[in-house]
Amino acid sequence: MQVKTRAALGQLSDMDLRLLRVFKTVADCGGMAAAELALNIGTSTVSRHIKDLETRLGLRLCRRGRAGFALTAEGQQIYAETLRLLASADAFRSRVDEIHQRMGGELHLAVFDKTASNPQSHIGQAIARFVAQAPEVALHLHVAPLDAIERGVLDGQFQVGIIPGHRTSKLLAYDELFTETMYLYCGAAHPLFAAAPNAEPLDWAALRAHAFAGLGYHSPNMELTQQVALTRAATGYDQEAIATLILSGCFLGFLPDHYAADFVRQGQMRALKPECFSYRCSFFSIVRASPQASRV
Repeated sequence: MQVKTRAALGQLSDMDLRLLRVFKTVADCGGMAAAELALNIGTSTVSRHIKDLETRLGLRLCRRGRAGFALTAEGQQIYAETLRLLASADAFRSRVDEIHQRMGGELHLAVFDKTASNPQSHIGQAIARFVAQAPEVALHLHVAPLDAIERGVLDGQFQVGIIPGHRTSKLLAYDELFTETMYLYCGAAHPLFAAAPNAEPLDWAALRAHAFAGLGYHSPNMELTQQVALTRAATGYDQEAIATLILSGCFLGFLPDHYAADFVRQGQMRALKPECFSYRCSFFSIVRASPQASRV
């Protein structure tokens, strides 16, 4: 005879949602003491809430002690499910706001790093217009790598993403926004920095003799460098990481011209044959193709 097992949690209550929000904040902050300011409650209260949630779920969610704070394997799974649940709850609240013909709730916008200095982006002006039209919406601005933004939009963590175009998904809707130019740079300590512009026939083949720092995920940067077969000797996961590797003098790397401009003015790096070693990158906004995005 098959034995039916009762669900450990049962029906969700408002208190469960509150405890899950506390748990998410603790996980995001990396510990209970760090979450105290974000939650505006004492550490002992935060700890009690986490214990209550563990009791409610019948799972140990985190380890805390002298070794530091860390999510357990079960805690990592609950964290992922919490993100999806809270995103769905926020979406429901936004839909109710739409029924009342007003825009409220929250909007999570994620942008690729180093876009603020791009004079073509106008993201700041767009945010100003949004705030004027929807003053009751709580705006959350995130900066994240390209792949993290795509995943976040798909799982509901972010409602809108702004990313460089590299490939498309049928699950996402795209709108082109602006472009930027990427140049190949070397640092002041690199052998090519002091070389005269025409000292050697510098082409893609010649560049293969030099170590290259590239982005570690699918992107226009990765596509181009694989196409021209540059030797990737170091990997960065955002533009600041690439800039730091270039400044070491050990690596070449591509950076947006607007971001590298200050380093160039200070004599810390220069672009190598910008008329040859460059590419343009288009940026797109992305939202989930289905369900239809909310008015916010």
